[in-house]
Amino acid sequence: MTRQVRLRRKVVCAAVAGILAVASPVAATSPASAADNTPANAVIVWDRNAQTAIWEVAGQQPQVQARSFAMVHGAVYDAVNAIAGRPYQPYLIAPPTNGRESVDAAVGTAAFRVLSSLFPDQQARLQTQYDEWLATVRNGIAKQRGISVGSRTAAAMISARQHDGAFGDPLWPVGTEPGQWRPTPPTNANDGAWVGNLKPFLIPSASMFRSSGPPALTSDQYARDFTEVKAIGAVNSTIRTVDQRQAAIWWHDRHLGEWEIKRQLATTQRLNTLQTARMFALVDLAEADATTACYNEKGAWTSWRPVTAIQLADTDGNPSTEADPHWMPLLVTPPHPDFTSGHTCFTAASMSALRHFFGRDDIPFSAFSEASGTTRYFGSFSQATAEVIEARIWGGIHTRTADVEGAKIGAQVTAYAIKNYFRPRR
Repeated sequence: MTRQVRLRRKVVCAAVAGILAVASPVAATSPASAADNTPANAVIVWDRNAQTAIWEVAGQQPQVQARSFAMVHGAVYDAVNAIAGRPYQPYLIAPPTNGRESVDAAVGTAAFRVLSSLFPDQQARLQTQYDEWLATVRNGIAKQRGISVGSRTAAAMISARQHDGAFGDPLWPVGTEPGQWRPTPPTNANDGAWVGNLKPFLIPSASMFRSSGPPALTSDQYARDFTEVKAIGAVNSTIRTVDQRQAAIWWHDRHLGEWEIKRQLATTQRLNTLQTARMFALVDLAEADATTACYNEKGAWTSWRPVTAIQLADTDGNPSTEADPHWMPLLVTPPHPDFTSGHTCFTAASMSALRHFFGRDDIPFSAFSEASGTTRYFGSFSQATAEVIEARIWGGIHTRTADVEGAKIGAQVTAYAIKNYFRPRR
């Protein structure tokens, strides 16, 4: 590793620490509650069930998954919080309860009804799964009242997300001028533009954290970003290490490691059902809004991807860049513009939310990726954010500025969420 690369990595780590510090208030300890009434954590179980519906069956891409998980866990949180006596602000509603409702029935019902609304073609499979879950809950008034609570919070969520802009126009504007985005090889796909216009879950506007945009094509910063990704992000790069290659693939896996991390932390940190519901809601809703905010940035700037920039560098007007018409990245470039990086937005939002929730940064966690065939281990939340910034460059699909600015937006979204949602009521 050269002295210049070591210096840049130190700068990134310092920047990430600053990013996470934006959303790092005192520890958010959650009280034990009536919600912690079963050995099995129903929130974890139904998060796995949601993953099956959202990814294993429906195959939704990350920017679409974010909305689905947020809807599930917003409804689950409201149900569990209501039964626990409303110790925290509800997200949408707090149905009247006496604290003796079945949390298992409420969680299963809330998740089932939201998933059924999202995936009507999975209705039969989901109904069987739900019936099997309810069969494990003892019959009686507590079960029926739990079902009622879950039904009400799910209905509120489904109603709130009607006409929210989901699955609207998928196409990004295609440019022909230097710096403007256009579809990239080998897929030449164009998809996902509607995400930037999605109604946010938490923040008032998708554009509230608007950046100053990507560097000018003729700037020194642009040339530095260009030179870096061209060297280390190429499919045939000679300076990328084996670990960097594995990291790039690990972070690019559409089966997101963040799902496993979230459940793992709930288990290793021995969270009760209410704590788990609150943590999952904070993380998932912040991730969804960070994704929307960064896709809104993509739509505002529509900047070309590295593969286009490098192949057409003879048109950018920058004497410090050199074209390579045959250059290709390690990873397949996603079908949307470079600036800002959706994945660094998403990860910075989740990691800063976890840091806030646990009141510390240095909690270890790991996750396995089938795409890379490896498990990656992290000693802190800031380490994960720092690595995803690098990994998108190592994969050749984002510039450093797009990654760093995306991470800033993700942390800003979480900071807003922490200040305005899921707060203790007493």
